[in-house]
Amino acid sequence: MIGHEIVQETTNKIFQIKDRLKAARDRQKSYVDNHRKPLEFYLGGRVLLKVSPWKGVVRFGKNSKLAPRFVGSFEIIERVGLVAYRLKLSQELNGVHDTFHVSNLKKCLADETLYVPLEEIQIDDKLHFIEEPVEIMNREVKRLKHSRIPIVK
Repeated sequence: MIGHEIVQETTNKIFQIKDRLKAARDRQKSYVDNHRKPLEFYLGGRVLLKVSPWKGVVRFGKNSKLAPRFVGSFEIIERVGLVAYRLKLSQELNGVHDTFHVSNLKKCLADETLYVPLEEIQIDDKLHFIEEPVEIMNREVKRLKHSRIPIVK
């Protein structure tokens, strides 16, 4: 073989390899696209915002499996490009950029009429919910080994 023929044969092999890689890449993409659905939200709609596990530790004060996965709900102000949305964030999140990719958003299915205002909820300094009983319906004492536990319903 002469040098020119070796170069030509190598070039042909490279094109053949590129074509096969493109076919394999397209085949894998078609498999993935079968499982994906495009996410689109409408303007004025409400979405939940995904909390990064590491950033969520600092911002929301919980550092384990009890940390919230999503926070919100937030109103969509505008669509930015094909895969991003600008949200109207609350005052607690004023240091966070207001544009998010659709992979960080989740449609909010909550009913707006069932919203409980935060002013009506009473929380003590250790973030425990304070309940005030309206009526005592029943009393009983449970015994557990050597201790007695009063139960009020």
